[in-house]
Amino acid sequence: MLRAQLRARLAQAWPELAVVAEAENGEQALALQRELQPDIAFLDIRMPVRSGLEVAEELAGACHVVFVTAYDEYAVTAFEQGAVDYVLKPASAERVAKVVARLKLRLDEPPLDLAAVLAQLEARESGGTLKWIKASLGASMRLIAVDEVLYFHAQDKYTKVVTGEGEALIRKTIKELFDELDGELFWQIHRGTIVNLRAIARVDRDYRDQPLIILKARPEKLVVSRTFAHLFKAM
Repeated sequence: MLRAQLRARLAQAWPELAVVAEAENGEQALALQRELQPDIAFLDIRMPVRSGLEVAEELAGACHVVFVTAYDEYAVTAFEQGAVDYVLKPASAERVAKVVARLKLRLDEPPLDLAAVLAQLEARESGGTLKWIKASLGASMRLIAVDEVLYFHAQDKYTKVVTGEGEALIRKTIKELFDELDGELFWQIHRGTIVNLRAIARVDRDYRDQPLIILKARPEKLVVSRTFAHLFKAM
């Protein structure tokens, strides 16, 4: 969905641009780059198999690189200090237009040396986001890997943790969880709901034209509130 959104934004901002391939992971991205030798690569920092940072390091000046990220101000500062192009998720039309304008000016120049900014971002990448959750299941406790969570939903004084295997409760608020979770993988879609992007099968529209999330491993549908509907606007 994120690739589709970015592709739509690029089509608006740069109609002449030819998108020659899309990769689902870092290894595939490297293989496609070697085969097709594109002028520009848009790399999601948190791609599976090999990260966007690893791919950029291996490309080493073979093409211009634009990072796609949900990082906070710390990372944005690192980008700007290195004059590196980046797009924050979800990709806004304004930001993509700005990146396109810069790329057009840079195409006749050699790609930037990314060594310094990569070092900063790799240091940030190794920082701690929530990996495990201690949850109650009746009278017992269970450790749940955050990657296994499909979504979190506020329930009275607790938060419900939903996985493909079942549900559990934790004493953390949605706000506390959102601050601790990896923003590349988990999006807040409602005041009381956070969803794992990898758990989404597709996004439909309800009778009000509001986004409605269909999950891969659960029958329930998750409503996206108007506050967060913009996240899925171009998908």
